[in-house]
Amino acid sequence: MPTSTAATSGMSRRRRRAQNDSSPNYQAKRQDLLRTAAEVFREKGFEGTTLHDIAERFGTDRASIYYYFASKRELFQALFHDILVDVLDENIAVAEHIIASDDDATGKLRRLVEQQLNSYEKNYPFVYLYIQEDMTQLQLDATSWGKEMARKTKRFETLVLDTLQQGVDEGTLRTEVPVQLMAKSLFGMINWTHRWLKPGMRKVDAKQTAEAFCALFFKGARTKN
Repeated sequence: MPTSTAATSGMSRRRRRAQNDSSPNYQAKRQDLLRTAAEVFREKGFEGTTLHDIAERFGTDRASIYYYFASKRELFQALFHDILVDVLDENIAVAEHIIASDDDATGKLRRLVEQQLNSYEKNYPFVYLYIQEDMTQLQLDATSWGKEMARKTKRFETLVLDTLQQGVDEGTLRTEVPVQLMAKSLFGMINWTHRWLKPGMRKVDAKQTAEAFCALFFKGARTKN
């Protein structure tokens, strides 16, 4: 037991030194590890993934993972803390620019759908992990940055809700369907793509998916006039 504790303590010190050093090589390897881990988490889920699975896919041993992260949970949380916070900021900035445009509600919604799916494709598979996993169960919502992510997600959803309401007020979207239900239907289509849409697919990409979703959604959501 003393040997194991000493070894763990030594690894912790080396990890801290490497993180403080922030050398390009260390950071590049860390980013490669995060991307590899994201793929494994996407395939097996958080509970079904082990550090051995990640190490094997990364082409190293489990002990080497500890040079970068102290645990599977720390590694998983880094995917969101290091990457997705910036992605959410970018999505909100683009969405706010769209909302401020002179487009009608339908035009704005179409651009919002395109932005969301393009972001999913560009930041694959990190965004999909956020959709796939239960953030409450993983206690991400207990951290300050986790709460900030939840707030940013809610902000994006509110922008979509406001645009749907604009469409109802303009008379271009159905009044008999509650705006909240419209939003759930739209997000349901978009978010379910985490099960099947993958960059590099030969027949379907984000652009084609956005066009198809908009055609289906607006044909059903539009008034007859």
